[in-house]
Amino acid sequence: MNRHQLANIIDRLVIPGKGILAADESITTIGKRFDSIGVENTAMQRQAYRTLLCTTPNLSDYISGVILFEETLMQTAQNGQRLPDILNQQAIVPGIKLDLGLEAFAPNSIEQQTRGLNSLTQRIQALDCTDIGFAKWRNVYHIDKQLPTKALIIHNAETLAQYAITCQKLGLIPIVEPEILMDGSHSIEQCLTVTTTVLQTVFEHLIHHGVALEFMLLKPNMVLPGKQTSQIVSPEQVAEKTIAALKATVPHQVPSINFLSGGQSAQMATQHLNAIQILGDHPWYISFSYGRALQEPCLNTWHGQPEKVSAAQEALYIRSKLNGLATQGRYLKSAEPSVH
Repeated sequence: MNRHQLANIIDRLVIPGKGILAADESITTIGKRFDSIGVENTAMQRQAYRTLLCTTPNLSDYISGVILFEETLMQTAQNGQRLPDILNQQAIVPGIKLDLGLEAFAPNSIEQQTRGLNSLTQRIQALDCTDIGFAKWRNVYHIDKQLPTKALIIHNAETLAQYAITCQKLGLIPIVEPEILMDGSHSIEQCLTVTTTVLQTVFEHLIHHGVALEFMLLKPNMVLPGKQTSQIVSPEQVAEKTIAALKATVPHQVPSINFLSGGQSAQMATQHLNAIQILGDHPWYISFSYGRALQEPCLNTWHGQPEKVSAAQEALYIRSKLNGLATQGRYLKSAEPSVH
């Protein structure tokens, strides 16, 4: 483990007022995003959209890293520059999604495990790690009366730990992402219980495998009620429950907690992040690693039309700025752009 190299990457990623843009949608997932705006899912359109993201002027004001899908590593802008090179030139660290998606964990169950561990070392070694500095691996958990099962919680924790130590040994900062899904009708109290149990188990396994906690990032869910519940909660309640789970489970050595948005609207994800930040003096840097909650205004402006690229980039910049302010507890709802 090259600790000097890993420390340098952490210093480039964990910067006050900045967060991470998750632009690592698979071909299938980005197809769903494109469907929502009437854009055909072709290699050319994917390249055009990812170029739009990576070349957004002054994006580094509020973004310190961008998680990329493997296809993006070899994509180029119109001037022939590779997109990871463009990010590096802006002092934005390119990262890579290393999990290979989800599969059934057990027959006749909705629980899922994440594929890709068996080939992880070979795939990292095949990458040009001079271009990228960090990686991401996502596991998911459903909440129901009997879910998540203890077996899945332990299995996912072991997977995340093996992924994380492999990354560190090969020179990458691992983002560890255990996501409690918002699907379902569970209460915020149930989400708190499950989130606490999952995070506790994850860190037990990370420590057991010798993962250097100071050279990783945690990408957890916020503690929220399920989408199908009638329970109404305030941003302050979300913040209180979320910090309760983190303080009970996350060691102080972890330098940064970069929340996922997990199906929240762009505005709610920012409001909740701000509420979490203003609760007090946290032992970790509190930030974001949003995908759709950063990209949605940009996508809805772009619509696959070249003449709208600048306006779409402006939408991305504004959303990034609002979340950057939220990392400092300085977000104001009145700063939201007007909807015409």
